[in-house]
Amino acid sequence: MFTNAVKLLSVNKFDIKVDPSWLIIAALVTWSLSQQFFPDALPGQSPQSYLAMAIIAMLGLFASLLLHELAHSVVARHLGVPIKSITLFLFGGVAELEAEPKSGLTEFWIAIAGPLMSLTLALGFWSLSGAATLTGLAPAVTSVLSYLALINLVLALFNMVPAFPLDGGRVLRAYLWHRSGDVLAATRTAARSGTFFAYFLMALGVTALFQGAIVAGLWQIMIGGFVLMAARAAYTNQLTKSVFDGHKVAGLMTRDPITAQPEMTLAAFVNQIMLKRNVTFVPVTEGSVLLGHIDRTVLSGIDRENWASTQVGDVFVGLHDAVMVAPDTLLPALMERIRKTGQRKFMVVSGHQLQGVITLSDLAAYLNQSVQSPAK
Repeated sequence: MFTNAVKLLSVNKFDIKVDPSWLIIAALVTWSLSQQFFPDALPGQSPQSYLAMAIIAMLGLFASLLLHELAHSVVARHLGVPIKSITLFLFGGVAELEAEPKSGLTEFWIAIAGPLMSLTLALGFWSLSGAATLTGLAPAVTSVLSYLALINLVLALFNMVPAFPLDGGRVLRAYLWHRSGDVLAATRTAARSGTFFAYFLMALGVTALFQGAIVAGLWQIMIGGFVLMAARAAYTNQLTKSVFDGHKVAGLMTRDPITAQPEMTLAAFVNQIMLKRNVTFVPVTEGSVLLGHIDRTVLSGIDRENWASTQVGDVFVGLHDAVMVAPDTLLPALMERIRKTGQRKFMVVSGHQLQGVITLSDLAAYLNQSVQSPAK
């Protein structure tokens, strides 16, 4: 999901990563705290003091977000849901689940763990702030602790808004799923609530822009856009799993696919197969033996004037697991493989024999057909 994320450390076998986009929010938080929040809360300090307070508060926010996501992760692992990594990025943090919860009750406990951690941190920082005041510690310490108490309270309350994919939206989905037993219908309702909330946030952002609050307005629009995309993606993913559940590659693959022979010239291959049959990924066979494949990427690396003198057998890509799949592979597993690798076209192979070809376009067409004609 976060291909550019950098691993910082491992905590209890959880990889802690930071996406470069986090640097944006870290810089914005530090700037706003040093220029406005702390000067208003504690007047009369030097710019260097405000900057130091802002950096410490930003690091405290970093730790708070990390603990929020660790709470999700620890509970998820305890309930049998594997989680490998936690990534902090522009809009906060995310614990990357390697599998979906098996029940609504499991999802509820995973979802509620994060806000409960944030509430606990808010109470803890508030208590420390009070203790700092009573013991006469520097006012700067009290101000930083008060900020961390406030921001954790805000994180808890914001995340509990019943709008998917926020934690509150996941709690809503968990409740609906547990009540009805229909995870797809529960996801649809929760995603719809996320969509409404996203449009509400973006409307607030547009209003703020007209009132001159440029930074706040843009931030609300960006968060709203993120929630909107995440809500739609969540429903699409769940719909895909529901439609493909229990189905295998063999039932959807194109049997007896078009093949190319190694003695064909690239010019003949392009004219007689790619253009005439409108395909871009073709297995290469010799008799009944599967040799590999050739596609548009291979052609792009060869000058067009050499196509007439170059044979398919000279340039094809040999057998490689990355583009091969077994006919008994479940479609959800294939979709996950596509998501992780970006590979969109596969040869279906059994015992070194070509059984067919399956592509992402085949999966999308089947999904669309199933949605439009659910009774068939």
